[in-house]
Amino acid sequence: MMRNPLIRPIAAMLTALLTVAFNASAAQITEADNDKFSRFKKQHQSWMKTSESTEVFDVLADDPNLVVLWAGYGFSKDYNKARGHHYTITDIRNTLRTGGPTGKEDGPMPMACWSCKSPDVPRYIDTNGEEDYFTGKWARNGDEINNQIGCGNCHDNNTRLRISVPFAQRAMDTIGWEWKTATKSQKQTMVCSQCHVEYYFEKDTKFVKFPWDMGTQADDIEKYYDSIGFKDWTHGLSKAPMLKAQHPGFETTTAGTHGRNNVSCTDCHMPRVTNEKGRKYTDHNVGNPFDQFEFTCARCHSQSKEDLEAVVANYKSMVTDAKLKAEKQLVHAHFEAKAAWDAGATEAEMNTSLTAIRHAQWRWDMAIASHGIHMHNPAEALRLLATSLERSADARASLARILAKHGNTDVVAIPDISTKAAAQAAIGLDMDKLEADKARFLQNVAPKWDEAYNNKYGGDDK
Repeated sequence: MMRNPLIRPIAAMLTALLTVAFNASAAQITEADNDKFSRFKKQHQSWMKTSESTEVFDVLADDPNLVVLWAGYGFSKDYNKARGHHYTITDIRNTLRTGGPTGKEDGPMPMACWSCKSPDVPRYIDTNGEEDYFTGKWARNGDEINNQIGCGNCHDNNTRLRISVPFAQRAMDTIGWEWKTATKSQKQTMVCSQCHVEYYFEKDTKFVKFPWDMGTQADDIEKYYDSIGFKDWTHGLSKAPMLKAQHPGFETTTAGTHGRNNVSCTDCHMPRVTNEKGRKYTDHNVGNPFDQFEFTCARCHSQSKEDLEAVVANYKSMVTDAKLKAEKQLVHAHFEAKAAWDAGATEAEMNTSLTAIRHAQWRWDMAIASHGIHMHNPAEALRLLATSLERSADARASLARILAKHGNTDVVAIPDISTKAAAQAAIGLDMDKLEADKARFLQNVAPKWDEAYNNKYGGDDK
């Protein structure tokens, strides 16, 4: 049987054209299903290992001071250490901070709280636009956000590295980090910095914005927030207009020794490794650099693992000691401010003290909310905590004068805050109700989200 010699090349050409057409179409909408990338076996299998960080570490139980410092804000209800990317959806649903919504327009938090939790976020924005995405409460589109942080957050559908959300791109534009001209190291850091940054929700639109208009360091951001009159919340005791730092890894790390030497986030936390077969790949099990020492620290440092661990442990001890000293002063300042209000102080009298509390806690928070700052930039951590102590001293001196003016010269008593439960009772939280509301949500609402998502997009129940 004679075969037309043109069939094979024509067929190959058609296949190529169809593949290009498919990929161009697919690139328009983010692929949110992480399992669709499982053909990259080594990367996908290592990403799956983020599920092994199963421990839930209760930070409030470990340090009850935090309950007082965040009185009136969601973090006083519940705050656990971050786990692996595998748990982003589970943990945001479980936390008391997102409340126990019963319907789409119920609950304390906005839609923006999903922004760093799932590749369904860029998928939804690609499909419906930013304005639609940021509209409404957190529960509004709970049935649209189902996949854990994964491939689509960092890669396009053809697995090329990218910034996946427009609000992060706008932030990079603000500081002059252009993707087209960025180095490989910068691009790796930019991708991580879509989430590991300080951010806030704009007042009217609830869009996510990185507050980098005046610079990326703590002092710059403080100045920016003051200039626009922004506050995250009003403190439940002192009534100070407070700021809550989120996880400013980019801001602190880029100013540290590693950042200044063009070491990217992935160099330390997602290194290129060699497996038992001698094949190299990027390990997507984001973790502690010491766990992969030969592929991380040892590529630049000549010291032993034990020596470097000792250096880091010493910095961590120094930062922790300064942190606790700063917290003690802030706790006293908040209760003293409450006492001043109770004694009849006026807003005009209190303004200077409250501004000092705002600045003191902001600087403390920028140090403690930046995960791993004792390794990324210990000098900045100690500087921030030192200036926090200075501003707390200013606040307490001012409050002492106000209290004396209103006839109170006694030492302001601090209630029992020795445990998480005691501290939460001291600031008036009804934990039984909060936990019951959350339990009802997890039983009655969350399963319906999974069912609706799977009916629309396919997939297995979580």
